[in-house]
Amino acid sequence: MSSILINNALIVTMNSDRQVLQGSLLVENDRITAVGSINHTADRVINARGQVLIPGLIQTHVHLCQALFRGQADDMPLMDWLQTRIWPLEGAHDPETIYYSALLGIGELFRGGTTAIIDMETVHHTEHAFQAIADTGIRAISGKCMMDCGPEGSGNLLENTDTSLQQSVDLLEKWHGAAGGRLLYAFNPRFVVSCSEELLVQVRDLARQYNVAVHTHASENQDEIAIVQARRGMRNIVYLDHLGLAGTNLILAHCIWVDSREIDILRRSGTKVAHCPSSNLKLGSGIAPIPQMMQQGVQVSIGADGAPCNNNLDQFVEMRTAALIQKPLHGPTTMPAWQTFEMATRGGAAAMGLEQQIGSLEEGKKADLALVNLNNLHCTPVDENNIYSQLVYQAKSCDVTLTMVDGQIVFENNRLTTIDERNVLLQSNDAITRVRRRAGL
Repeated sequence: MSSILINNALIVTMNSDRQVLQGSLLVENDRITAVGSINHTADRVINARGQVLIPGLIQTHVHLCQALFRGQADDMPLMDWLQTRIWPLEGAHDPETIYYSALLGIGELFRGGTTAIIDMETVHHTEHAFQAIADTGIRAISGKCMMDCGPEGSGNLLENTDTSLQQSVDLLEKWHGAAGGRLLYAFNPRFVVSCSEELLVQVRDLARQYNVAVHTHASENQDEIAIVQARRGMRNIVYLDHLGLAGTNLILAHCIWVDSREIDILRRSGTKVAHCPSSNLKLGSGIAPIPQMMQQGVQVSIGADGAPCNNNLDQFVEMRTAALIQKPLHGPTTMPAWQTFEMATRGGAAAMGLEQQIGSLEEGKKADLALVNLNNLHCTPVDENNIYSQLVYQAKSCDVTLTMVDGQIVFENNRLTTIDERNVLLQSNDAITRVRRRAGL
């Protein structure tokens, strides 16, 4: 048994009492075995005096396959962004470029204290992203993107329905539960616009059969909603509910343009919403009615979305943005810091269906955590009585000094321990050149 003792930290437990305490935390193998005042020896002792120990941050909507496309599709509306840039670039990926795109994204996530993600890959080469997830140590729910009725610009991403379903099942049966359980599979129909009703119904049935999640986009853009209304005769979330997809295993990214009926469907069905504030602002999509959703009991978490519509994967930026954008609309007391931080920890764990394992620092839970040094100009003076505000409004990803997943340190002392960062930077620059050339961009 290997053990790590973290001493003298300010521990933001995010337990049910939101307890904040000065003390220690003991990790044995992949689990937290003690929190508080600890009289115990360990294989390694880390003195975290002056630092804040937090649960690993959880992002519930990202695209690792797009990390390579940072800066390649700026200042564009959603459908143009997809059809003229993102889909051609995704279609030009090869196995190696997918792998390095995933490594690039995961490295950034680790540096910012993110330990778990819900990820949507592209249509092809998904197993190479899975290999990157397995190799690096991140916790992820991921899956192959599914597109069987693509609009203009779909190119070679357009699939046969049966092929898309069979490839998804093959990946699930090979990879679900891989890497010691860190990698779980989800079916990933891209969005209603690019998926036939037959595919969506089959996804519903297969997800129930295998007891896995479904992760898709919904109601991100008004043009998207108009297309769905014209083709399927219903608004997006009404249509998903009509098909029987709404439920506790459904994770919907965005949900900006939802009406009161749809919010009620989300609440009643237990459907999870992944809020992506920076992406929604950058694409000009709008501001999701998150306070209204949460007041009515909808389960909401936070994600950065893809690098080309953000352009980073920084959960500290997303927390701050999520809190700030609602205040001009609903008043300064809306989205208080503690609630926003909870969305990025316990809320993310609930979205992943892993609330019994991650999202808080408690005995028996997985050792997914991060250390944050607030002794910097932009955080000083440190106020232990106002720690949520400091983490949400002041802290930056560069303040993270250590990230641990499953008891394994993946980032420490400004160095990634499971990723050769220099090689990833070199390979990523070469990879985007190849992808752009193949995409004709």
